[in-house]
Amino acid sequence: MHWTIGKVRITKIVELETVGSTRFILPEATNEEIQKLPWLIPHFATEEGRLKMSIHSLVVETPTRRIMVDTGLGNDKEGRKVPAWNNRQDPFLETMTAAGFAPDSIDTVLCTHLHVDHVGWNTKLVGGRWVPTFAHARYLFGRTEYEHWRDHSDESDKVAVFNDSVKPIADAGRADLIASDARLCDEITLIPTPGHSPGHMSIHIQSDGEQGLLTGDVAHHPCQMAHLDWSSTADSDPVQSVVSRRELFGRFADTPTLVIGGHFNAGHIRRDGDAFKFVALA
Repeated sequence: MHWTIGKVRITKIVELETVGSTRFILPEATNEEIQKLPWLIPHFATEEGRLKMSIHSLVVETPTRRIMVDTGLGNDKEGRKVPAWNNRQDPFLETMTAAGFAPDSIDTVLCTHLHVDHVGWNTKLVGGRWVPTFAHARYLFGRTEYEHWRDHSDESDKVAVFNDSVKPIADAGRADLIASDARLCDEITLIPTPGHSPGHMSIHIQSDGEQGLLTGDVAHHPCQMAHLDWSSTADSDPVQSVVSRRELFGRFADTPTLVIGGHFNAGHIRRDGDAFKFVALA
């Protein structure tokens, strides 16, 4: 899938797609509740009310940069809470290359946050060691986010993710710790959106009078635009995540801004009473 925002081109590279099986992350999004939001169907949910979601990366090409936003689950990883996320053997890099994005062509990797499904392809296993997958890239981590997981990864799965997908990047001297409101280039500025994780960042794109927003995991699914209080079970601060959703969606609602989710496809945010709805691209 491709989208353009002025001179910026965005390509979605899918690692995993799911229909249903999402109750563990959004327990309030029951089939019955989803069916009450007909604007979700068919793009974001089935007629039966099952959520459609994906784990994907977004390659953002500006006139000066080729940026990989979030890096999915990765291969050969262990210690993950979700059994199917362990020891994966997925042709993700081959898919990237076939789409015209060989790993060595990526000059920047930007992680909106450092959860398991956004950092996995940061590294690959070579000769029993985790090495940077994108050998020519600088990896950009939010300083707040990085320092939190470096100092507070107490649960075994969090330790595993940091040790195999984040720490090796820093050890290789490839990591740059940045402010959560940093300006990366003429077209790209970060927006602090904490709540899902302590240093979560969303990405604002501006080019030739057009705007785009890559939300990351401010919302895992558009149903959270209608129910701002439906926080993910993975949110580190559910109260703050509601605030971030309301502020971010309110800022871009009823504008031509192209919005792409960390786990859902593109559309536009519209106000709907005290909350919002998401209109898929035709």
